[in-house]
Amino acid sequence: MKLTSASTPLNAVGSNHIVQTVNIVQNKEQIPGSAVEIKSADSLSPIANARGNFLPAKQSVEGLTADNQSGCGAGEAGVDLENLKPVGFINGKPVFVVPTTTVLNTKSGFGHKLLCDFLTITAGSACVFSCAFCYVITLLQKNKYIKAILGETRLNFSDIIVRREYPVPRLREQLTSRGKPKFKHPCDNRVCYGSPLVDVAATMDLVKETVEMCLVILELTNWQIRLLSKSPLLLQVAERIPAEFKPRMIYGFSTGTLDVGMGNAIEKGTGLVSKRIEALHTLQDRGYRTYGMACPVLPQPDMKQYAVQMAQALRLDKCEDVWVEILNSRDDSMAATEKALRKGGFCSQADLFAEATRTAKDREDYARETFLAFAEVIPAKKLHFLQYVNKNTLRWWSKRKQRGAVLLGKAVPQAAY
Repeated sequence: MKLTSASTPLNAVGSNHIVQTVNIVQNKEQIPGSAVEIKSADSLSPIANARGNFLPAKQSVEGLTADNQSGCGAGEAGVDLENLKPVGFINGKPVFVVPTTTVLNTKSGFGHKLLCDFLTITAGSACVFSCAFCYVITLLQKNKYIKAILGETRLNFSDIIVRREYPVPRLREQLTSRGKPKFKHPCDNRVCYGSPLVDVAATMDLVKETVEMCLVILELTNWQIRLLSKSPLLLQVAERIPAEFKPRMIYGFSTGTLDVGMGNAIEKGTGLVSKRIEALHTLQDRGYRTYGMACPVLPQPDMKQYAVQMAQALRLDKCEDVWVEILNSRDDSMAATEKALRKGGFCSQADLFAEATRTAKDREDYARETFLAFAEVIPAKKLHFLQYVNKNTLRWWSKRKQRGAVLLGKAVPQAAY
């Protein structure tokens, strides 16, 4: 069955467009098909390739092909790492598009989290949203494009958006061999997760792109797809997937905190927590498969009461599974989260957070208290409590795997996976 794709996403990334013409309007450049504008830049040519590296004004557009623009191949020739320029802005953040040969990972570590069968997809490397606790920079700090962009702009990772070039064609290439599906076995109904790095439904352009990618997977495989978002626009993704594929789609919203104000303080640019919960309930009422993602759960004055409230908000009986995780110490996530709470006026919560995360022992106590509280209200068959362990804590957590503890980290024996 041949599926038709959704409309062209931001900057025609993933479309058949090879070169985009940028309209100059009142000293601004606007990307066709998008509400995103590039602010005035007299030195830039009005013709740009898809990754946002603007072509010299005298260079002919004729003769350019998908191959020599894609950046694929040895060394990704032709990519000017010192002159990467944004293709536009979203939420005030510059958008960069970089070459890639891979949007599908068939050996993802997210399989250890039980979110998928080691299959993940991502069309971006730096998110539209800016969460104080974001860990992605720790995964990509050696990436040559990220290093080049941050070095050239002098911006922080949280201040940029990075999209991958032509993600839909790349995905199709990875799922086929000589034009034929590689993973079409009728018994291969593995779960693919999106996305380990960025939000899949941050804007309507990204919603359309996510739909396109899902349609490719649904056409060329028998896989199931699990999507996670901090935006109620994920509902729009569900509505754009044909009804025949409804049983293969699983939707979830990240809802670590139920307090709208607190959520706004630590998650910049995201949809309101209340709207995410509302969208989750809408999906559930319409018979879609859903799951819960209480992540990250901050320290609470009464964690048992909070666990009950979270289970009620997620409507536990309508969720297939529920993942729970505390805020882990990565890069400066702890200090940044405490600072964001104080800046948002949540000083008592910031004090509680600081007290619970001051030392390794404090963080371990925080994790155990959270696990025990949620284990009381969520059945073990549904609970997946993600916890990074070390040699000193491995034994305690190992004894609680049957209650829903999911052990992560280098200290976990490979056989345990």
